[in-house]
Amino acid sequence: MKEDLIEISFQYREACASDNEPLGYIKGHEVEIMLNVERPYPTLLRRTDYPGSPRGREALEAQIDELMKLGVLRKVGHNEEVEVTAPVVITWNDDKLRMVGDLTELNTYNMPERYTIPRIHETLT
Repeated sequence: MKEDLIEISFQYREACASDNEPLGYIKGHEVEIMLNVERPYPTLLRRTDYPGSPRGREALEAQIDELMKLGVLRKVGHNEEVEVTAPVVITWNDDKLRMVGDLTELNTYNMPERYTIPRIHETLT
């Protein structure tokens, strides 16, 4: 079983992360989240920034810069209509700071997928 997993990983190595491609090689794939509400969205989905410490702001800027270099984030033009969640900086036990998005309210308005996820043992057999 382990050998099969290694073989599959090697076969689809372009989709896996590496030192040169930390997010894998799949480009141009976007995930669309379907909501059961229309614009203008409820204020719970349009929160303002949380107050943060100067150390947290520096970590946030550093992570945003890194995500922009990787092509995960992009600058938004002033004429583009977007909904943004407030970034939150959390501290891990080893004092590393991590940026996360507060998407808890999104689950209230998110439409569930129409297909079931297969079980792991079904996909590997």
